[in-house]
Amino acid sequence: QLQLVESGGGLVQPGGSLRLSCAASGFTLDYYAIGWFRQAPGKEREGVSCISSSDGSTYYADSVKGRFTISRDNAKNTVYLQMNSLKPEDTAVYYCAADRGPPGIIASMYDYWGQGTQVTVSS
Repeated sequence: QLQLVESGGGLVQPGGSLRLSCAASGFTLDYYAIGWFRQAPGKEREGVSCISSSDGSTYYADSVKGRFTISRDNAKNTVYLQMNSLKPEDTAVYYCAADRGPPGIIASMYDYWGQGTQVTVSS
């Protein structure tokens, strides 16, 4: 059974950092593009970042560019999202998703989703 499990969320003060992990089981992430998405209460799901399976190329939404970094460790079958200089507007449930197609930050492109991890940025 293909499964993605996010972890690493929590409560952090503005300006702080968190590293989210997306661990896969039942399949090998090497061949999958991975996207990170987030959804705040009352808002639509937003694409944050993605990384390709082929050459490791990355993409970031303007709202997180320069603050977030996506990376993958195929040996650990895990993708990470390093989040620095966090702002209150980054508060959301963060989801990772996987697909064998090209990378992108449109939710409908992805077939497999994790259950999400809550990130709260507040003083």
